[in-house]
Amino acid sequence: MPFCAACGHELGPGARFCEACGNPASAGPASEQRKTVTVLFCDLTGSTALGESLDPEPLRALLARYFERMKGIVELHGGTVEKFVGDAVMAVFGIPQAHEDDALRAVRAASEMRAALPELGLQGRIGVTTGEVVTGTEERLATGDAVNVAARLEQAASPGEVLLGEPTLALVRDAVEVEAVEPLELKGKSEPVPAFRLQGVLDAPERRHDTAFVGREREREALREARRRAVDEQLCELATVVGDPGVGKSRLVAELLASLDGRVVRGRCLPYGEGVGYWPAVEVLKQLDLLPDEEGAAAAIRSLLGESAAPTSADELAWAFRKTLERAASEEPLIVVFDDIQWGEESFLDLVEHVALFSSGVPLLLLCLARPELLDRRPNWPVTLRLEPLAEAAVEELLPEELPRDLRDRIVRAAGGNPLFVHEMVAMAAETEGEVTVPPTLQALLAARLDQLERPERAVLECGAVEGEVFHRGAVRALVAEEQVTPRLAALVRKQLIRPDRAQLVGDDGFRFRHLLIRDAAYDALPKATRAELHTAFGRWLEDHGQSLVELDEILAYHYDRAIRYREEVGLPRDPELVEAARARLRASGQRAYAQTHDYAAAVRAFTRALELAGDAIDVVAGVRLADSLFWAGRGAESLDWSRELAARCEAAGDRLGLLCAQLVEGTTLTFREPEGATERLEALVAEAEPQLAAAGDEFGLFVAARARGQLANMQGRPDGMARAYDDMAEHSFRTGYPDDLAGWRAISRIVGTTPVGELLAWMETVDPAGTRNRWFRGVQAHALAMVGRRDEAQARLAALREELLDRGDLSGLAMVDIGHSMLVAELCGDPDTAVAVGEAACRSFLEAGDLSVLSSYAPKLGQILCALGRLDEAEEWTKHGELGAQEDMLTQVTWRRAKALIAGTRGDVEEATRLAREAVRISLPTEMLDEQGDSYSALGEVLELAGDAAGAADAYQRSLDCYERKGNVVSAGRTRERLEQLATAAS
Repeated sequence: MPFCAACGHELGPGARFCEACGNPASAGPASEQRKTVTVLFCDLTGSTALGESLDPEPLRALLARYFERMKGIVELHGGTVEKFVGDAVMAVFGIPQAHEDDALRAVRAASEMRAALPELGLQGRIGVTTGEVVTGTEERLATGDAVNVAARLEQAASPGEVLLGEPTLALVRDAVEVEAVEPLELKGKSEPVPAFRLQGVLDAPERRHDTAFVGREREREALREARRRAVDEQLCELATVVGDPGVGKSRLVAELLASLDGRVVRGRCLPYGEGVGYWPAVEVLKQLDLLPDEEGAAAAIRSLLGESAAPTSADELAWAFRKTLERAASEEPLIVVFDDIQWGEESFLDLVEHVALFSSGVPLLLLCLARPELLDRRPNWPVTLRLEPLAEAAVEELLPEELPRDLRDRIVRAAGGNPLFVHEMVAMAAETEGEVTVPPTLQALLAARLDQLERPERAVLECGAVEGEVFHRGAVRALVAEEQVTPRLAALVRKQLIRPDRAQLVGDDGFRFRHLLIRDAAYDALPKATRAELHTAFGRWLEDHGQSLVELDEILAYHYDRAIRYREEVGLPRDPELVEAARARLRASGQRAYAQTHDYAAAVRAFTRALELAGDAIDVVAGVRLADSLFWAGRGAESLDWSRELAARCEAAGDRLGLLCAQLVEGTTLTFREPEGATERLEALVAEAEPQLAAAGDEFGLFVAARARGQLANMQGRPDGMARAYDDMAEHSFRTGYPDDLAGWRAISRIVGTTPVGELLAWMETVDPAGTRNRWFRGVQAHALAMVGRRDEAQARLAALREELLDRGDLSGLAMVDIGHSMLVAELCGDPDTAVAVGEAACRSFLEAGDLSVLSSYAPKLGQILCALGRLDEAEEWTKHGELGAQEDMLTQVTWRRAKALIAGTRGDVEEATRLAREAVRISLPTEMLDEQGDSYSALGEVLELAGDAAGAADAYQRSLDCYERKGNVVSAGRTRERLEQLATAAS
């Protein structure tokens, strides 16, 4: 027995109206739909007087002609007469068959009806409006506010007048001439209703869209440039493409990816409104199929993937996800495509922002596709591209050549530059033997396609839509009251609405909507009460069948939450069991809510949003992290601007500690961006800030200060101080709840400083016995092994690291490893030709990328090796890059003088060579760069030998040996002893 969907009252056989509530009868979910329709009411005026003047029989005949003429006009325009009430006609456009231009059809019908009435000797008034209604597919009675408003507009119209509602005018604005009337006080409406008097109907002009895609070199180049920045500058770049549904976002990305190398992984937000937790992140992790080097991060990822039940914190998950992407990007340039992020949960959008903010040092492109609705939720989201409509010539290129010319013209006109419109209209033309309708919106087009389905096929499609873009045969079978599910799915595949896809559930069959918008159209047609029922039923089914899903908690939380929201919207009572189920799944999914990695481009987004949410309050942590993330994402100028803005905000708010933090960030960034004089200013600021931050117990502020102190030490050639600062920074980082993996930087500071190599290797074994940390850590380890003569181990470790980077196409990461370690390790291992080969390739990469900071320090080291091989001109060219380095960068100032001294000495200019070599020694001595001191004394010894000063050379070599022995550089110490022995032999 059927029940009323509105109140649940049992309906009698064949009942058209519910006796309890008076609403149109419905046989329940299977016979109900939500549709956007245009409703027309036409009523006669003066019918009472007409009845007094005419005999009943002529009156009856006149009204019959009136009804027949009105019905003919309505049906001519594709509308349906819902009912005759007295002498009024109610017509609906969009039931039972939706058309792309139902609003315009209704307005044209109204205009013709108005013109026809005087021909019948009658007067009337008409009201037209558009809106969403619920309708039964059998009874075809529409229920919704649009019906009431259309009736009220008709009552407010004057004889011979057609009044349009604002929603209808929005759809037909370019095709009509109207005159605004005073907003109407309509019965049942709390606010005046805008209305417009129809004066005439025009031919509809070409519909324009705000976005576009195919053949757009400018758009492709913009994304290529983002990719180049990511690779050349070793940073995470966020590129967001915003466009209307079907405008070509996906096609644009496909065109881009086809022209690029590197690895591509994809994540998608589950369709309709919000995504499901971290579904996109988990999809990406599955495709990467790797774990971060850090064991703690790997454990967090296993938890996120459901491979471990070990508890983990939000911060650990955030760090772990970022580290996974960074590891992947360190091995080859990585492109992560996130589709339809306008559907993403807030937690997922925060994830994307966090990755953008915090990741650095690896070539990573985050490519996000979104509809404009994203900007309604996140108005400050940075948009890289807003796609504009295609030109007609481009649309023509999308059409099959076999289409007749007239059909091609109609599709080009109707498509409005939207390639998905073109695709769907071509498909529709194939199904209807050349007939095609012209949809004014993409939603109308898809609704028209779905309305062509048989009811059982549509029911299957709608139940699949509840699960999402990808759905399973088992879920549909559990939800739909249809025995023949498999044949229905096959029919939908043939009609190109869905396609087979890899099942997420073992033992089931998976299907995917060919377009998410098809899913939207099917889902949106379901009444909210039905959605609630189906979401709940799907969740219960998935409880039993989805235990293998990593994302089970997130998916169930989404579906149960959707069910609760829809029940509330339609006034159904709260289901305590459903609410508790949703809460439990939300709690479980919340445990993984911060599964982010230090992906700096995403971090920019995350902390920008955090600051937006803070409003007028000062969020120093988020503010500092935003500045940091901008910097490591390669957006140093923006980082400077923001740190200054943060400082100004803190100062205005009287937040002294926050002001110090912001100033420290600014000062640190200046040492990279505008180094002249920056070191001295930063030194004074650190001295002022650290005592105040310590007195206040501000761990995060101390973290920022320690980092500034580390960079200060780096610039001043004090790597021991840099190591101490980074050790302090790691401790403060842990206490703040923002743990950073600083082992790589701590290792770098130790290999450059006075820490003996043996002690360094022991420390590294303690920090990471497996030697699996990031490339910085592994590179230092290989370098240290080479220094103590463990040549085979060093070369094997570097070869493995280089192979991984090459295999992943991470050429920029390879360049960093090669310039900082491979070149120097090869030279230590007695293979200068390999040292030159890897060094030149790496230096060219940095030169092309415009990264002069690293180049200025290491290009002179390449020059020194080339000089030893007698390739002086090449040596001189690379050494020149060092002379362009910052005066306050002690490493650079030492290396270029040393290399230039050796070149000059080899060419016979021993006076200039001696001067430069002594300068290199002088500059290196106050520093803590013990190995650089040894290299500088060694260079001085070579120059003095060339000058014939054997005694001076021996003294320089002895001083060099002392430095190498203190450092534990066994290889360099051994070479220096050989030099001393050779001098002694020559003297005797």
